[in-house]
Amino acid sequence: MANFINRKEYLDKLMSYKDKDLIKVVSGLRRSGKSTLLELYRTLLLKQGVGKRQIQFYNFELPENYVNKNWDDIYFEIKQKLQAGKPNYIFLDEAQNILQFEKLVDGLFVTTDVDVYITGSNAFLLSSELATLLSGRYIEISILPFSFNEYLTARGFDTSNKYLNYESLFFDYVNETSLPKGVELREGGFDKVYEYLEAIYTTIIEKDITQRHQINDKRAFGNIVKFIASNIGNALSPSNISKTLKQDGQSIHHATVEKYIDYLIASFVFYKVNRFDLKGKKQLATQEKYYLVDMGLLNVLAGKERTTNRGHILENVVYLELLRRDNKVWTGTSRNSEVDFVCKNKTGDIEYYQVAWQMTSESTVEREFGALEKINDNYPKYLLSTEAFTQNRSGIIHLNVFNWLLGKAIT
Repeated sequence: MANFINRKEYLDKLMSYKDKDLIKVVSGLRRSGKSTLLELYRTLLLKQGVGKRQIQFYNFELPENYVNKNWDDIYFEIKQKLQAGKPNYIFLDEAQNILQFEKLVDGLFVTTDVDVYITGSNAFLLSSELATLLSGRYIEISILPFSFNEYLTARGFDTSNKYLNYESLFFDYVNETSLPKGVELREGGFDKVYEYLEAIYTTIIEKDITQRHQINDKRAFGNIVKFIASNIGNALSPSNISKTLKQDGQSIHHATVEKYIDYLIASFVFYKVNRFDLKGKKQLATQEKYYLVDMGLLNVLAGKERTTNRGHILENVVYLELLRRDNKVWTGTSRNSEVDFVCKNKTGDIEYYQVAWQMTSESTVEREFGALEKINDNYPKYLLSTEAFTQNRSGIIHLNVFNWLLGKAIT
C-alpha cells in the first residue's frame, strides 16, 4: 500500500511535540497525506502503550460526524469519553467543516490531560486567520507530497540499489505525480492519474478559492494560475504578470493578481520564494519566484504547453526537498549573478545551492560554478546536477542530484 509509507520526518516531528502544551496543526495541499499521517501517528501511540480509549479520532469529511451538530455537541461528546487521570489524544481531521471549529479546538486545548491534533486543507483553516483564532498556542507542521525517495519506496524500489536508472524514474516522478493516492493509481495508466489530479485541482480552485473568495472572473484566475505554472523558477511580480496578460487582451489589475496569488499560496498550490541580496545580506521585496507543490499538476495547469525546461523542473524538486529538510529558503541575487537557493538550516547555518540539469558545455560549467565562486564567505556551497561523475572546484561540492535527493550525498 503506497499510502502507508512511513513518513518518518513528519512522525518524528509530531512525536517531538507530543504532550507539549500546543495545538498541533497538520497543514498541506488536499490529498498530500495529512489524514494518513495522523493514522500512522495513532498506530505509533498504541505501540507505545497508549490505551485505545485514550485516543479519539474524528474524520469531519464524513457528514455523519458533523451534520446537525454544533461545535459544542461535538465538544461534550468528546469530553464524555475522556479517560480521567490519563493523557488523552484527540484527532480532528478536516476540522474546518465544523462551524466555529476554533471554539471546539480552544475548549479541548484548555482541558486538562488533552493533547489536540487537527488537520485541514482549505485556506480558511490554514491562513493567517488561524493564527488569530488560536493565537500563539499552536505549532504548524506543513506536509508535502511524496519526496523522490518516498515515491520510489511507494513503487517498491530498493533505493539502496545504485544500479537503478534514476533518470527515467525521475521523469516518471515529475510527469505523473508525487501525491500518495496518485502513485497508487499509476497502475491503471496515466489517464487515471491525470483525472485524479484534475479532480483535486478543481476542488481546490472551486471550493477553497473561487467560492470562498467570490471570484467571478474565473477565466482571469485560470490564466494567472497557468502563467505562474509555466514560469516556475522565473522571477515574477504581480505587475509583470498583469502586463503580460494585458498584451494577451486581458485586463487584470496587479493588485488583483497579487490577491489571487495569495489565495493559491494559502491553498498550498504554489510556494513563494523571496529574493535575498547576497551583498547586503538582506531580503528583498520584489521579483519573487514561485514553485509548484507537485510537478504532475503541470499537466493539468499548462496542459499540452507543458514546456517548462528540465532545469526548472529539477530546481522545483530540489526546492521542495530543501523545505522537507527544514530549511528556510531564499533565492540569492547580487548585481552580476544569481544563486538558485540560499538556505538557513535548522541549526541556523547558511548553505548555498546551485541546480543544473547537465554541465554539457564549458560555458555551463563556468556559469554554474562561477555563481557560487562569487560569494565571498565560507559557508558550504553545493552544485547539484545529473552527472554521474562529479568534480569539486574551489571548495564547491558538486553532487549527483539523484543521490542528494535520496539522502545519499556523500561528500
